[in-house]
Amino acid sequence: MAMVEIEKVIIVEGRSDKKKLESIISEPVEIICTNGTLSTARLDELVDELYDKDVYILVDSDEAGEKLRKQLRHEFPKAEHLYIDKMYREVAAAPKHHIAVVLLSANIDVHAQYL
Repeated sequence: MAMVEIEKVIIVEGRSDKKKLESIISEPVEIICTNGTLSTARLDELVDELYDKDVYILVDSDEAGEKLRKQLRHEFPKAEHLYIDKMYREVAAAPKHHIAVVLLSANIDVHAQYL
């Protein structure tokens, strides 16, 4: 059986964010955790790895998330930035239906039960 080439990549901050997205998304998507920060070496690796992929950035609506978003915006100028409502502050704290709507607006398939 041939391996499916994953075209979409979502960059998140933490493991809990990744687990939440994995439960909502219904298509093959690679989810990369930064664990809040990225070394220059790891960032360079990611730029090379993700060169021809559709990159989405979904980080927390807090100071650390905005700092990471700014860094990623510089390295991935063509990436699509996804935002959760500021009232939830963290991706992991946002309701699944809210995240599903955010993902769907970026043409990422989600399980129907979250809509």
